[in-house]
Amino acid sequence: MPETVRIGVIGGSGLYQIEGLDIVDVADVPTPFGSPSATITIANLEGTLVAFLPRHGAGHFISPSDINNRANIYALKSLGVIEIISVSACGSLKEELRPRDIVICDQLVDWTRRRMNTFFGDGIVAHISFADPYCSRLSTVLYQSTREEDVPVHKDGTYITMEGPQFSTRAESKIYQSLGLSVIGMTSAPEAKLAREAELCYAVLACVTDYDVWHANEEVTIEMVLANLTHNIENVKKIIRRVVRKLSADNGDCSCRHALKNAIITDPQLIPKKRKQDLNLIIGKYIS
Repeated sequence: MPETVRIGVIGGSGLYQIEGLDIVDVADVPTPFGSPSATITIANLEGTLVAFLPRHGAGHFISPSDINNRANIYALKSLGVIEIISVSACGSLKEELRPRDIVICDQLVDWTRRRMNTFFGDGIVAHISFADPYCSRLSTVLYQSTREEDVPVHKDGTYITMEGPQFSTRAESKIYQSLGLSVIGMTSAPEAKLAREAELCYAVLACVTDYDVWHANEEVTIEMVLANLTHNIENVKKIIRRVVRKLSADNGDCSCRHALKNAIITDPQLIPKKRKQDLNLIIGKYIS
């Protein structure tokens, strides 16, 4: 196993082909929550170790509702990751957010129904602050890097996570648009919630693949989504290279990394021993 990995990227397998990427290890990381979506590829990029994890599995066989998000986040943290860049395909809910643009979201609406969205429960209760779901410091780096690559980018916006796997009906899409939301996708929740509980910085590169079906005469097809996603991924590779260079020179602290301070409500004496053991990676600096 190589040295501690600071930066994690959750996205698709296409990101493994970044020019100059030197793969140094492939990690099969067990967790108390089961197996992550795939083995984690650890690579040297710009002199910095980066962990790449395809959230849908190698070959894209895991549906959004079936992703083991807890295992994914836990596995990355166990490797030493403190910053996660999430790459997410999404539909646009605003005319100005065009297909092939990128949105660096600052807000999140979680409309999922089937997903485990916390590490806690079963004898331990914690209430984190989640008013600002994406790390503002990391989001700023993503925005600056995207602009420097001359890729069309929009700062701020609200990402609504739907359950899926079906795309929206026209009625649903018009409701989302009427609420003033920006983009719609199937993956940013509960990733962002779990990353915050694990005290990791987390931000999203929301890659617009289509106008959602609120748009006149727009019908979302998988062919359209994949074609635009392929284009976006080529831009994302360049952006990630630049982001890694910036992050490797940034040793600053962040409030995300202290999210559990004062958030654990349960009397430590009442927390089951097994739960303490399972969550030690996350709560160990607060509860022994």
